[in-house]
Amino acid sequence: MTTLVPDLEHQVADVVARLDEAGYAIIEGVLTRDDARTIGVELRRLLDGVPGGRNPFEGYRTRRLYALFAKTRVLDPLALDPLVLGALAAVLGPHFQLSGPTGIEIGPGEAEQILHRDEDIYPVPRPHPQLVANVMWAFDDFTVANGATRLVAGSHRTVDAPPPDAPMTFAEMPAGSVMLYLGSLWHGGGANRTDQSRLGVAIEYCASWLRPQETHLLAVLPDQARTLAPRLRELLGYNVYPPFLGYVDGRHPERILEPDAPQPPHRSA
Repeated sequence: MTTLVPDLEHQVADVVARLDEAGYAIIEGVLTRDDARTIGVELRRLLDGVPGGRNPFEGYRTRRLYALFAKTRVLDPLALDPLVLGALAAVLGPHFQLSGPTGIEIGPGEAEQILHRDEDIYPVPRPHPQLVANVMWAFDDFTVANGATRLVAGSHRTVDAPPPDAPMTFAEMPAGSVMLYLGSLWHGGGANRTDQSRLGVAIEYCASWLRPQETHLLAVLPDQARTLAPRLRELLGYNVYPPFLGYVDGRHPERILEPDAPQPPHRSA
């Protein structure tokens, strides 16, 4: 577990309190505008040629970039941000990992996404502890006009869907900001009524005993994983949920990455 310095402890406590009260928390100025712009340039390079979504939920005028940690290293520090990880540990417990990290560029003319809860992919009866938390990094200014995420503040405290007339909050934030929100919070992408796209990355995490949305161990293979920071490898699934959920051939998956380590047997075709 990460040891937090006193100032960081106070920041984590503030974020966790806001998550508990409203279901989301926005932190501005985590990245400089220049850093946000640099990351955005790299992500848009990777998005070049990616088509729009395949259904209304993905958004026909929204481009999505999957398998992020197999394609670029610019997001590694963001996935390991101490404030984010400290808040996630308080919400999800000490054992959590990446679930479905996705680059999301909402294009001009995109419609509102249906409201939903990220945790609803898991058939776990309610009430239950928090299973999922999402972290949205903004690489453009998020505004009501260009598709800032819509949120129903406080809806993480209810079991039923919010009524149609529930007050809506828009996650407006400048480039370089980050928003944490619980998987139990009702939310959806906003409509883009401008002539410019809006780029963000939703780095989703889940409790390590759950199957993640994306199969990272097939996207980030051992040869690539060996080059990554150990904590990032752990978040990608090279971990064991105590006492032994996730082992490989009876061993911790990290052992497979050791030089000259015997590899699991494979049956020939």
